[in-house]
Amino acid sequence: MKRSLLLPAPALLGLPAAAIASEAAGAASAGNLFQVLLGLIVVLGLLAGAAWLLKRVGAVRPSAGNVARIVGGVSVGTRERVIVVEVADQWIVVGVAPGQVNSLATMPRRELPSAAGDGQAPIQPMPPFAAWLKKTIEKRNNG
Repeated sequence: MKRSLLLPAPALLGLPAAAIASEAAGAASAGNLFQVLLGLIVVLGLLAGAAWLLKRVGAVRPSAGNVARIVGGVSVGTRERVIVVEVADQWIVVGVAPGQVNSLATMPRRELPSAAGDGQAPIQPMPPFAAWLKKTIEKRNNG
């Protein structure tokens, strides 16, 4: 009977130590994984916040020393555009398509309508859908 008590004692002493070590290793690895994931989320959040802030502030502005400036443009197809470019005192109407740029016309520089001159906002053409939507909303609210 003494012998049976002595033999399991070393085994019992070794088993809890091994079990405690494996549980500690599992808890430590789970904690490390959580810490890494939390750090990743924080870094991605900071990147998204910085991108939003730069977009909101408008950090990408054309420099005053540029020779050419885009005045406006309109899309005439899925991948084609007509753009008005100002160079010195000339406006150049340019057709842009994948792989090619063609000059369509040139004209002297014109002044764009401004809100500062006459106290009114510049008149801009309204796209047909926007006009239809505005009219529909006004009808719904008034009638």
